[in-house]
Amino acid sequence: MYRYDTYDQQMVDTRVAEFRDQVARRLAGKITEDQFKPLRLMNGLYLQLHAYMLRVAIPYGTLDSRQMHALADIADKYDRGYGHFTTRQNIQYNWIKLAEAPDILADLAAVEMHAIQTSGNCIRNISSDHFAGAAADEVVDPRPYAELLRQWSSFHPEFTALPRKFKIAVIASETDRAAMKLHDIGIRMVRNDAGEIGAQFWVGGGMGRTPMIAPCINEFVPVDSLVTYCEAALRVYNRHGRRDNKYKARIKILVHELGADEYRRQVEEEFAHLQAQGIEPPLAELERISAFFADPPFEKDLPRGVDRSDPDFALWVDTNTVPHKVPGYVAAVISLKPVGGIPGDATSDQMRLMADLARAYSFDEMRVTHTQNIALPHVRQADLYTLWKKLDEAGLGTANLDQAGDIIACPGLDYCSLANARSIPVAQKLSERLAPNAAELGELKIKISGCINACGHHHAGHIGILGVDRKGTENYQLLLGGSEAEDTSLAKIVGPGFDEAGIVDAVETATGVYLAQRTKGERFLDTYRRIGIEPFKEALYG
Repeated sequence: MYRYDTYDQQMVDTRVAEFRDQVARRLAGKITEDQFKPLRLMNGLYLQLHAYMLRVAIPYGTLDSRQMHALADIADKYDRGYGHFTTRQNIQYNWIKLAEAPDILADLAAVEMHAIQTSGNCIRNISSDHFAGAAADEVVDPRPYAELLRQWSSFHPEFTALPRKFKIAVIASETDRAAMKLHDIGIRMVRNDAGEIGAQFWVGGGMGRTPMIAPCINEFVPVDSLVTYCEAALRVYNRHGRRDNKYKARIKILVHELGADEYRRQVEEEFAHLQAQGIEPPLAELERISAFFADPPFEKDLPRGVDRSDPDFALWVDTNTVPHKVPGYVAAVISLKPVGGIPGDATSDQMRLMADLARAYSFDEMRVTHTQNIALPHVRQADLYTLWKKLDEAGLGTANLDQAGDIIACPGLDYCSLANARSIPVAQKLSERLAPNAAELGELKIKISGCINACGHHHAGHIGILGVDRKGTENYQLLLGGSEAEDTSLAKIVGPGFDEAGIVDAVETATGVYLAQRTKGERFLDTYRRIGIEPFKEALYG
């Protein structure tokens, strides 16, 4: 994984000192909240319903045991003993005191972490495939390219006051594990017919109030033009993005209104202009970064397979491990979704355990996943049973990856000042209701948002739930048919909404339609696409 050099460390340390002074002036009343707000947001500090919330950046989801231990210590020292892992591969703390925020940033800086640009109208934390460097189907590890873009975008003077927030994802396989087409810029590293590595650019995706799937605007950008092309795409947006209406200020609206062809034309024009300026870093810089992502010392000729005599362990192996590029290894996913639990939450003790297990069994490396879990990317199959036993004893051994219990949910009205409805209780009740049939239901991705901002990605759920405020009462809309994978689709609202108890019943009814209508081998999403929405409407509303 990438390690800070002297410049990186000085940059982060300087920001901590700067923010410490800003907080001191705010507490002394020397600056107003309106003056302070943009300063705290650029350091990941939000003012939520009950307290400040701090969002910590975990670039492309990669961290080591030292950093996870530090996150656990922060949870104990400054919060209430837990943290919340997010769909952006970050971690959030929900009970932060303003006076202590600079100390948290200093503790983060000591382990090469920060909260810079995790909020505000700037380029946010760059995400990637959580199995990067381990996946058997990738053409190249996408993380060096994500890191190159992270360095380019950090403190970029032209993009610190964009029309709206901006999100980039980088993957390198046909299988999309990062919702790439639902980002402002989605990049897939590809290999052309000549065997050269380049970048496929998808621009103008997003969820929220107006969900859109990004169109592909360039099939192959040479790798030595990656940063320049990104800059061109952002410059066109920065120039024309709507600043008069925040609901129309996203790049997806610009691409939609201009049309993909006209947006592409303007990007190519700007790209040619920038190429003449020579802003692209030399390939030697990419090579320097790539050296940090070299494979760990994998063993050869390891035994394959596991002892399946323990049925609970066998189920976990079948459900929560995925193939690795090196025989004898797998990537193992630690579920942060126990039955009835809060999706994405982990206690400080659980964080410390995961850190210790990563050091012992995964070359000291972890990944925060797009689905609010933690992955150990490089685990020997021979170590799986010992690993699972230790996880299970700590409540982390649930076998539910991509199943009904693996629910994505935002913090909702329990914490968020923007939310209209609670997400967490709905997720907990659904997890409990569907648990007995989870294996029979198979792959079923349920995503819950507490407001139209869609932090729970409800538009991309096989089953999506959107909480809204209906005349002062929490109401939940049911959506069906979404996908954040390579077969990206946007879910559709089925009909009138439900109260909290009713939405749980409605989801169970929808799964009943699936079980009655499916053919052999069909997932919920496959059945929905084959039979359409009407059978579900009939079962739900009569």
